[in-house]
Amino acid sequence: MSEKIKTLIIDDEKLARDIIKNYLGNHSEFELAGECSNGFEALKQIQEIKPEIIFLDIQMPKINGFELLEILDEPPVIIFTTAFDQYALKAFEVNATDYLLKPFSRERFSEAVEKAKLHLKSKSEYLSKLSALSNEVKGNVEYINRIIVKKNQNVIIIPVEDVNYIEAQDDYVMIHCSTGKHLKQKTMKSFENLLDPKEFLRIHRSFLVNISSITKLEPAEKDNYIVKLKDGTSLPVSKSGYSKIKEIMN
Repeated sequence: MSEKIKTLIIDDEKLARDIIKNYLGNHSEFELAGECSNGFEALKQIQEIKPEIIFLDIQMPKINGFELLEILDEPPVIIFTTAFDQYALKAFEVNATDYLLKPFSRERFSEAVEKAKLHLKSKSEYLSKLSALSNEVKGNVEYINRIIVKKNQNVIIIPVEDVNYIEAQDDYVMIHCSTGKHLKQKTMKSFENLLDPKEFLRIHRSFLVNISSITKLEPAEKDNYIVKLKDGTSLPVSKSGYSKIKEIMN
């Protein structure tokens, strides 16, 4: 940890950013390295500044706080600033991750700052808790309608209706969509939980398919089957996948 703790504020509301800056004035060990009003600016500044702690709003335009976390290679320690509901806040508490519920007092701010400083001393443990938190909270919100992917220095937003299928590739998935294909470090199981089962179907351990992309189900060798997609792709179907497809087709 450096002599001064490099800090970044990410919030689309200027008033919220100003309050944090004002409260930080009581903590001389912090250096305010920058502030951002949306996730795109934040990604750029995090890569350039490499802050040790960020104050992160969850509900923001363009990309939200959780989507930003997904595309960071190594997130800094995070103090969430949020107006999220009580159920989500309980998840924060269970996972020992700091949050500030707007509007928050100077005293509550100081408590969160002290916790974040402790997390800086045990970064690896903190990151594992952050991963668990992100999965838990995401599992309690409605199904996603877009997927955020980082490609080099660019952020790509893929509407789920543009996705033809998702393919497992070790610790990654390949997202095949109408504009090409994109690699993302995420598990098939997480996408299975995040995508509406009325729109996406796990037809095989390696494939999750947009139901609207399926044109037909065909027999293959022995008792095996394949599905044909609108773009001409053929994908294998497992026994459980076959049952799911038959149920939908009936």
